[in-house]
Amino acid sequence: MTAVLKAVFFDLDGTLLDTSEDLGHALNQVRREHGLEDLPQAVIRKEVSNGATALVKLGFGPLSQEKLEPLRQRLLEMYQQHIALHTKPFEGIEELIQNLADHGINWGIVTNKPQLYTAELMRHFQFATPPCATVSPDQVGVGKPDPAPLFFACEAAGCSPAEAIYIGDHQRDIECGRNAGMPTIAVGYGFTADPDEHRNWDATHVADRVADIWPIISTYLPTP
Repeated sequence: MTAVLKAVFFDLDGTLLDTSEDLGHALNQVRREHGLEDLPQAVIRKEVSNGATALVKLGFGPLSQEKLEPLRQRLLEMYQQHIALHTKPFEGIEELIQNLADHGINWGIVTNKPQLYTAELMRHFQFATPPCATVSPDQVGVGKPDPAPLFFACEAAGCSPAEAIYIGDHQRDIECGRNAGMPTIAVGYGFTADPDEHRNWDATHVADRVADIWPIISTYLPTP
């Protein structure tokens, strides 16, 4: 356990914000342009954390890179046009960040979402305190599970990895935190394909709901 908790970092899609409906809308818009019917949102949701390329493959099947890339670019174009139409914080996230603020704990975002879309998306949301760091792969030259993005976030927060916690809804998030030497919380409310798979990622802790996260974090706080 950390002696003094100074920061909590969140994955973005599927952990901090529910972006699935807007990404699903973008994918189905592209499918309609090619004469295809909409995919069910429940099907799309399970693939959201795997990024734009995975969504295109879900929507159009196996493709050569030559055919995949224009579809990926079109998907991103449609997504950027409606990036926060339905996106919202998961229930309880705003209260969780208020708790962090009340205890003087910094928070930040470490995501594999490119900075262009991350910055645009976050402009639509205000929390009790702003993130001390918002880190995307294009800022550090590598994405998760490489620990470099978390090291970058720790530097911005003025803490060591041992003084922070990383929270995510994908196995690569937990691997990233572990590679950084940081305690981790695997959440099951995000975009997992199986509701119990987060229990199998060797995370330090697991949380089925946002409401389960603060009791875990509180165990890292000094005893009054």
